Amino acid sequence: MPTESPSATEAPAARSDLQPPGVRVRDRLRQLHADDGMSTVEYAIGTIAAAAFAAVLYTVVSGDSIVSALTALVERALSVTF
Repeated sequence: MPTESPSATEAPAARSDLQPPGVRVRDRLRQLHADDGMSTVEYAIGTIAAAAFAAVLYTVVSGDSIVSALTALVERALSVTF
């Protein structure tokens, strides 16, 4: 018996299993992570981490070796003759 094939003019039935796999995964991830933005605790932790990073950076930059290296670099740049 010959099998019937759909004609070229018929549109395929709208089924969810015909969607590309990435679309379904993306929709599920959106449902799982419906929160938009950070909560107060996340802001607090982010602020503490930023302050700690700033303190470490200030300590490194204000150290004697960095100050003397920057001073030597500026003096060498100013002493160049053209």
